[in-house]
Amino acid sequence: MTNRFRGSSFISAVLAASFIFTGLAHGAKDELLGAGATFPYPLYSKMFDVYHKKTGVEINYQSIGSGGGIRQLQNQTVDFGATDAFMNEEELKKSSEILHIPTCLGAVVITYNIPGSPQLRMSSDVVADIYLGKINTWNDPRIQKLNPDTKLPKMKIVLVHRSDGSGTTFIFTDYLSKVSENWKSKVGRGKSVKWPTGLGAKGNEGVSGLVKQLPGSIGYCELAYTIQNKMPRAVLKNAAGNFVEPTLESTSNAAAGKIPPDTRVSLTNTDAEQGYPIAGFTWIILYREQNYGSRNKEHAQTLVDMLWWMTHEGQKFTKPLDYAPLPQPAVDAAESILKDVTYNGKTVLK
Repeated sequence: MTNRFRGSSFISAVLAASFIFTGLAHGAKDELLGAGATFPYPLYSKMFDVYHKKTGVEINYQSIGSGGGIRQLQNQTVDFGATDAFMNEEELKKSSEILHIPTCLGAVVITYNIPGSPQLRMSSDVVADIYLGKINTWNDPRIQKLNPDTKLPKMKIVLVHRSDGSGTTFIFTDYLSKVSENWKSKVGRGKSVKWPTGLGAKGNEGVSGLVKQLPGSIGYCELAYTIQNKMPRAVLKNAAGNFVEPTLESTSNAAAGKIPPDTRVSLTNTDAEQGYPIAGFTWIILYREQNYGSRNKEHAQTLVDMLWWMTHEGQKFTKPLDYAPLPQPAVDAAESILKDVTYNGKTVLK
């Protein structure tokens, strides 16, 4: 692992200790607590470090998965959550109004561990049937047909998936549910699903780490983790019939359509000709009304200022860390949402 990934355990430990003093933190201008998605952790780690040096505000973020981030916000133990799976109507009804602020786009890639690390082509039906357990050897004729110039090994496919509530899993299973009726009826989409087969690992770190260790394995994780760990990435056939590599450009192409005002939109299985088919936004989530618990207005201002910076100046850190920056319509939507954040019913944004 690179240094930026190893930092996760340290930040997690700091946050765990900080939760003891949550009440104090909510009244402090110079500290914010957050938890959630592992998908954007490398980016958030960089952003929060730069923002701390710029403003003196310390952001303690625990990379625990999207499901955990939603729960922590609902339990009011953090100032903000982070999720790659937008909250559905049922989840939103359980809390006061929660807003979604997009921070970047990312690609969920298919990575694997076979001799020579060839770049393989895969179609949506092949990916679905691998995870359904219908294709269980690497030299299966359906995989070989897509890769006629590659000598595939006679190895058993070892499936790796997330064991925790995960927005990355939501994006991946959302894609599979769109391209495979069999998957949709038998498994479906969600942050957690009942996997037909395979080994579970916690976080994008866990999945990429396990795939790297296990010969014959295949897994799904965020693009940045595979680039940093020098792991192969499958080229996927999209809805337009084109084989597309997971790149920043192809990820951005997936967001070419209209973005709704609340930004809760699925980008998987895009019909854009050069769009990568397993892509999505990742969001910071927060309460619209910030006067709850022991918060004061100054603390609400600190949170909103940080989010404004992330969606504007902070976007320059996306590409160097292998994330796609927000398209302008998403930035415009984020601005409108941040202007709706209130304290005692009055707009917080100055």
